[in-house]
Amino acid sequence: MKIAYFPGCSLHSTGAEFDVSTRKVCEAMDVQLCEVKDWTCCGSSPAHQCDELMSVALPARILALTTETEGLREVCAPCASCYSRLKFAQDRLGDPKWRADIEAVVGRSCPDDIGVYNMLDLVSDKVGLEAVAAHVVKPLAGLKVACYYGCLLTRPPKIVGGANHENPSVMESIMETIGAESLDWNLKTFCCGAGFALTKTEVVLELTRKVLADAVAVGAEAIVVACPLCHANLDGRQEQINTAFGADFHVPIFYFTQLMGMAFGIAPGQLAIGKHLTDVSAFLKERALL
Repeated sequence: MKIAYFPGCSLHSTGAEFDVSTRKVCEAMDVQLCEVKDWTCCGSSPAHQCDELMSVALPARILALTTETEGLREVCAPCASCYSRLKFAQDRLGDPKWRADIEAVVGRSCPDDIGVYNMLDLVSDKVGLEAVAAHVVKPLAGLKVACYYGCLLTRPPKIVGGANHENPSVMESIMETIGAESLDWNLKTFCCGAGFALTKTEVVLELTRKVLADAVAVGAEAIVVACPLCHANLDGRQEQINTAFGADFHVPIFYFTQLMGMAFGIAPGQLAIGKHLTDVSAFLKERALL
């Protein structure tokens, strides 16, 4: 299977472990990721605060470039924010006035019928859970995880079109397929405050603390994510949260693709496991995963 691949800025920087692990598990599943040529930033969080037209023209350009990537008509954007912006661009392109303005900025025709997938949907809908199960050689039996979606993968539902936007279950299905136990908890789609990371850090710390606390309260040994913004807060701010709130969080935060890779028998070093800011080495050694 071939699909165009839009890593976006985060996966080439702070979320590099998502990129690395995504490429490795796709290789294992015989999915060929063809990186979109000459891609640029999708505008992510800042653009729609400054210029709505540019906020959809930037991702619309990515949709246009997808057709020039070996003639493909489907693209995978693992980053939740990139995925969201691509879906917003598609929605605006369905309006003739918006289309005219967008194409004037981009300087070319922009298709609105490109299949846009996040990595969760690629695994569940395009590859299929049966195929995933066939690649499992080291089931993660006994590992209790809380699957965290955050905001952008499921909302707004009229744009992303996801089912059960308040209580999605696709990540849980993937985790159970590779042998882990996914726990029921309250804050799986709760905002971590990523958009306020620099301007209102105190808000981010409180929101992220609530997510960590709720996961721990139900017995989660680790939190699994599919968004580099969520990962940055949950993985990188635990020390700040412990200091600010007198807490003692040391919760491993994994991209779901990293756990898939380990279940597939891929060495942790090939999944960028060592890049975590909240150390996971002792956790993995205890479970004979490292």
